[in-house]
Amino acid sequence: MASDAKKKVLESFARHVSAPKAAFFTAAGMDFIPGRREGPWLWDMDGEKRLFNLHCNGGVYNLGHRNPEILRTLAEGMAFWDIGNGHLMSRARAGLAETIASLMPGDLDVTIFGVSGGEAVDLAIKVARGHTKRAKIVSVTGGYHGHTGLALAAGDPRYREPFGPQAPGFVQVPFGDEAALARAVDADTAAVILETVPATLGMAVPPPGYIAAVRGICDRAGALYIADEVQTGLSRTGKLWGFTHFGVVPDVVVLGKGLSGGVYPITATVIRKPLEALFEQDPFLHVSTFGGAELGCLVAQKVLEISSAPAFLAHVNELAAAFAQGVAVLAEKHRILTGLRQLGLFMGLELEDEAAGPLLSLAAYQNDLLMVYANNNRSVCQFLPPLVMETDRVPWVLERLDRALGLAQSFKDGL
Repeated sequence: MASDAKKKVLESFARHVSAPKAAFFTAAGMDFIPGRREGPWLWDMDGEKRLFNLHCNGGVYNLGHRNPEILRTLAEGMAFWDIGNGHLMSRARAGLAETIASLMPGDLDVTIFGVSGGEAVDLAIKVARGHTKRAKIVSVTGGYHGHTGLALAAGDPRYREPFGPQAPGFVQVPFGDEAALARAVDADTAAVILETVPATLGMAVPPPGYIAAVRGICDRAGALYIADEVQTGLSRTGKLWGFTHFGVVPDVVVLGKGLSGGVYPITATVIRKPLEALFEQDPFLHVSTFGGAELGCLVAQKVLEISSAPAFLAHVNELAAAFAQGVAVLAEKHRILTGLRQLGLFMGLELEDEAAGPLLSLAAYQNDLLMVYANNNRSVCQFLPPLVMETDRVPWVLERLDRALGLAQSFKDGL
């Protein structure tokens, strides 16, 4: 039974934040309100239930909850820094941008900071249109780039159609279909925007040669290639940047989520140096009041220091191999589990149909795992463990997943 304090929070949330969301979680028996959080763990505010986080909010918690190094960096920074002023020059922003440039290939040398992934994608599209003087933006059906204006227009119709007339100039093609992309990209195309691995589409790993083909199609048409690395960046895929698996260099790279270290929102739109010419006539053409907050820059510097270390990347790939082996064993045991989509620790559990994703999410919760199905392909459950989890914790996670798969199957058989 929920405590009186928890009941008050539930009532307040329903009254003043989101009644539909409160009703959804209550009906599912998942009225979990995070209280204490540490490393890979979340505790309910009553302290009676603990969840191992296999969702990580799409990579926000790559380094776990309340990572001690990140918290120490923020606490020490507060003795001197604050948000800063986006209209002025900044030592903190300069330092972070220089670090990002040093870690990017090619001439991806200029960074413009924001607060949310949607804001960063909006800017990427603005830069593409401003640079090329073209209008069309091509994206992937079922993809996701955020809930703000241009980012929303590049995403799945289900998130934009309820809000009225759509912004013109946006076209979508199926993921992985080179021929469809080549037909869509023409002399009016400003950019192709693509999540390196589309998460909401079901952790769809690009087929061989596809990302290189995207780069080639853009080059032939004079369009920009925008890599949305909000979730696949920062070592989640076993490399610092997901696109480097495919031997290409984008024109624009969008970073977010994990850059925050889970404690201070900050995003980055990284552009090739020649694209900066767009701002020569008016350096205040784009501003963001809270973008690149100086305290956030300190946090992001520490995130990059941790995430780019060779030993850290080796650990990510060791975990990825252990999970691949364990999930293969579970797939032999449970007919509901049909495979694993994987690029490093960017993973999706392939299930037998679209009813299975929500059922596994519920069964996982009942077995102390936080997992979320892919909303645009519910036959896939996202599987995103913290990159800092201990290797010896993998068997425990797999044992709980084993139980959850069995329970999900029983749920499904009872439908």
